[in-house]
Amino acid sequence: MLGEEVALEAARRAGVPDQLARLNVFRLLLRRPRMAKALSDLLLSLLIGDALEPRLRELVIMRVAWVTGSAYEWTQHWALAMRLGVPEADLLGVRDWEVREGFAPVDRAVLAATDDCLRTGAVGNARIKDLRDHLDDGATLELIAAIATWSMVSTVLRSTAVPLEQGLSPWPPDGQQPLRAGP
Repeated sequence: MLGEEVALEAARRAGVPDQLARLNVFRLLLRRPRMAKALSDLLLSLLIGDALEPRLRELVIMRVAWVTGSAYEWTQHWALAMRLGVPEADLLGVRDWEVREGFAPVDRAVLAATDDCLRTGAVGNARIKDLRDHLDDGATLELIAAIATWSMVSTVLRSTAVPLEQGLSPWPPDGQQPLRAGP
């Protein structure tokens, strides 16, 4: 990882927001400024997208983090989802969403699509039809892009063992981690 000041300077030259440049993942990615800029743009477009409800997006990201064993992704998005008002019970519920009561049909469709994509690399036609019962085409496209994007980010995080920011504990709130938890 680049030092924070070096990362901030690289981010300014590349057009990556300072807030992202301070994160350990971007302190790594800014070794390749064009790549960091492209990923920054993609992440921000999905984080401020107007088609997929933020709560659903965060459930997807938390499910990706759980299934892939990405402590960094889980920890970062735990904090973000809590700031967005996503109930803790919903965030924890993604760990075993198939048996958890309380998820609405749209939640189940989105989480099933996430699992399908993680398992097979694509959201199948039958699942797309299920999603269309709840989401319009724009939200469905943002959903698929979110699954793919945060799956890729998880791969980078785990492959490069990006550490959590100082002072953060992994796997909030209870430290429980999946069986295949990565770095």
